[in-house]
Amino acid sequence: MESVNSFQEDTEVQKNRWWILVSVAMFTFMSTLDASIVNIALPTISKDMNVPMNQSEWIVSIYLMIVCACLLLFGKIGDSFGKIKVYRIGTVIFTIGSLLCGFNHSLEFLLFARIVQGIGSSMTMATNSGIITEVFPFKERGRALGSIGAFVSLGSIAGPGIGGLILSQFSWPYIFWINVPVGIITIMIGEKFLPKDIIKSGKKVDMLGFGLFAAFIMTFFGGIFIGQEIGFNAIMSLVLFACAFLSFIIFIRVEKRVSQPLITFSIFKNKIFTMSLITAVLIFSSNFFVNVVIPFYLQNSRGLPASKAGLLMMVFPLLMVVGSPISGFLTDKIGTKLLTFSGLILLSITSLMYMFLNQGTPLWYYILATGIMGLGNALFQSPNNTTVMSSVAKEDLGVAGSMNSFARNLGMVLGIALATTILYNAMSAAYGQRVTTYISERPDIFIFGMRITFLGSFLLCITALGLTLFRSLKARKSK
Repeated sequence: MESVNSFQEDTEVQKNRWWILVSVAMFTFMSTLDASIVNIALPTISKDMNVPMNQSEWIVSIYLMIVCACLLLFGKIGDSFGKIKVYRIGTVIFTIGSLLCGFNHSLEFLLFARIVQGIGSSMTMATNSGIITEVFPFKERGRALGSIGAFVSLGSIAGPGIGGLILSQFSWPYIFWINVPVGIITIMIGEKFLPKDIIKSGKKVDMLGFGLFAAFIMTFFGGIFIGQEIGFNAIMSLVLFACAFLSFIIFIRVEKRVSQPLITFSIFKNKIFTMSLITAVLIFSSNFFVNVVIPFYLQNSRGLPASKAGLLMMVFPLLMVVGSPISGFLTDKIGTKLLTFSGLILLSITSLMYMFLNQGTPLWYYILATGIMGLGNALFQSPNNTTVMSSVAKEDLGVAGSMNSFARNLGMVLGIALATTILYNAMSAAYGQRVTTYISERPDIFIFGMRITFLGSFLLCITALGLTLFRSLKARKSK
């Protein structure tokens, strides 16, 4: 067999490239879905396991924290030993973790299973964009990366909707077990169509850097989530933030000295790459404001059952399914700038519309706002992913892919942290005492908090729009 230097020269790979995309996209959807699907099931799980709500929140948080902590490590391992090899192992670990999550032993066992899931998820997320960029020719890359971006957004926002539908028919373990048959099918598709790695750098992986970075992520977000429960000025919160600051400072010093760092800081000199990543963080944070607040609005304020609330929340993913392939196609045809701007403008409009929701708002208004949000995300994700992955050299694709996935997951965790912090602080200010939950007899308190929270979401979208405008002006000047 004739040797080839890239997948784009391999006729067999090119023949199967859309099957490769199906395999990668399905797992991308499942791994991001598992970051959000648990939210709507937390009351059921905490009641079933007899644990308080603040402890059950860790079922969501620990998964996202593990994914964030491990993404850069597996991006580097993918570059060194092969992205497809890392991706394949990750699919198996994630599917095993999903199976374990459904066994109702204890909260500790469920958290352990979520850690296993998170490790597998980070292996697939760190390598998916790099695999697609290596496999697809440039003229089709926008469409392919747009599909991956669409499935990431779908997974991150469709969780409460799909979770509500599953809970209306089955017990909570099925929220995790649904991944098992889908995971096995995806693994089989990958086994048949995924090729062997061609590009491997064989470089040493910076394990000390990984340890310090993981310590920073776990202590920083641990400090935020514990601070929400016991107060940010409590000793434990302050100690965790101090540890996060210290580990981050040491991490930067170590990275500047080692020959093969976990993060090559020179990559951030590429302004297009850096600003696209920051924009992704802001938009995913804004998306998760919706994920946190809207289930409360629909179920508690409007009194809708979980199944109906779930159906209403499916408006977003349905629009993403329709809009993302079109956005990917347009990215290949007309470029990224106009689409990115249009998407960010629509997302800003959505946040403004959400600020005017109340108990008596017609449901068509909510559906319209959510539809605009789905279209805005569809227009934004594809060109932004293409910009990130096309702005770096071939040998940096693994790092760029893992940084892109890290930006999205960082946005999700920040979105949860910011949304809950703003919501509860605004509700506490309106109520005159500390509030950390929905007050059933005072829906007006929640509506006030929700409006302030969506003001925060609007500011994130406007900041992302400003950065994109600045990036475009900078690019035009340099030309």
